[in-house]
Amino acid sequence: MTAPRAAERRFLVLTALRWLPVGLVIPVTVLLPLDRGLSLSEVGLAVSLQGFVVLALELPTGGMADSLGRRPVLLLASAVGLVATSLYLVADSLALFAVVFALQGAFRALDSGPLEAWYVDAALAADPRARIDKGLSASGTVLGVAIASGAAAGGALVAWDPLPWLDPIAVPVLASLLMQVAGLGCLVALMAEPGRTAGVSPWRASAGTPRAVADGIGLLRRDRVLLALVAVELFWGFGMVAFESLTPVRLAELVGGADAGAVVAGPASSAAWLASAAGAACVPWLGRRLGMARAAAAMRVLQGVAVLGIGLLGGVVGVLTAYLACYVVHGAAGPAHMTLLHRRVSAERRATVISLNSMVAQPAGAVGAIVLTAVADGASVSVAIAVGGAVLALAAPLYLPAWRQERGHPAALALGGEDQGRPPEAAATGDAAATGDAPSPAGAGEEPRAAAQAPAVRTAGASEAPRA
Repeated sequence: MTAPRAAERRFLVLTALRWLPVGLVIPVTVLLPLDRGLSLSEVGLAVSLQGFVVLALELPTGGMADSLGRRPVLLLASAVGLVATSLYLVADSLALFAVVFALQGAFRALDSGPLEAWYVDAALAADPRARIDKGLSASGTVLGVAIASGAAAGGALVAWDPLPWLDPIAVPVLASLLMQVAGLGCLVALMAEPGRTAGVSPWRASAGTPRAVADGIGLLRRDRVLLALVAVELFWGFGMVAFESLTPVRLAELVGGADAGAVVAGPASSAAWLASAAGAACVPWLGRRLGMARAAAAMRVLQGVAVLGIGLLGGVVGVLTAYLACYVVHGAAGPAHMTLLHRRVSAERRATVISLNSMVAQPAGAVGAIVLTAVADGASVSVAIAVGGAVLALAAPLYLPAWRQERGHPAALALGGEDQGRPPEAAATGDAAATGDAPSPAGAGEEPRAAAQAPAVRTAGASEAPRA
């Protein structure tokens, strides 16, 4: 049986290769279409298509990952991502950029969950006491370092301008495309997930997708804690537009011009994601000191305050200071939120629930892109960022149900103890029979059991108290 550390190492390598290409294009994501003639409102409309496509595809693709397998869905996601980035490299009109972001939406829907679900299943199957909060925290740290490295390289490539035949602002996009090809190769080599549906054709296996989708929606109906956690993404998705997409525009305003803004945004994004990595590394400590739910709620408030600073503070130094503070909190908030989410589900529907979480965030981000870019055009970029910060802070009360359950069942605080990976009722009672056998890990030379063998999660009835 593969040790949890082996699964974690593969998870971290694949996480780094997934997010390094993203870091490369962060400094130019909004500035490139602006440089090619689009207005800020038009960029917002094009970007919003990503969220709406995710809304349409997120649950079916999550169900595919639970019924057909994590690996084939990730391979398909990588192929779609390569097509999207290739088109982004040459896009020069609103219509083409709209197609780019629609394809990005399909990529995000396919990609948002299978890798993390594979890791959690593998680690808990190898050792039910495995500290998945540490793995998720390490993943957040690796993600931050990967994006930081990519953003620094992206800004440096714009400043260097090494390819005379390509606009400087498009060079990071080409580099991102090459890195995605390398990531696809490593995915094929490192992610071992044989036959979840051995002896069954892919088409027949995929017939389980509607059932997976229906079960995922049923979880939200029956589990008020899970519903509240997923609802956090409405505010988070909307507010992230303020610091992810509008900060480079604000910097461009301060330094004068898109190219100059990209040069500044590259190192700024790099430093921000290093700060995010540091924040993610603090999550296990925060969970022990405050409890994971209280820590997650505090992060929402602190991030809202930091984003207000990005919008309202004067000068490049003030904006960058607030930007770095925002990303320290952002790095801690993600693993804390996902740890709470994973407590609610078993392996059988893990990818579907992660997809539900992302499904809510993406259309919220689409609405945020439309609304906040319109506010930026109509009022100012500073006002739009401040609005986004206020919305981020409004999510904090939605962690109250998880906090009440955490306070009522202290055993749930100790991720990595014997209760880890069990449904809440089993964790509270210590009854291992409540969840049945866990699936075996996907490690080198060892195959996981099919997801159909994993137990369904038990959830709260309408009359029960909220649980975490």
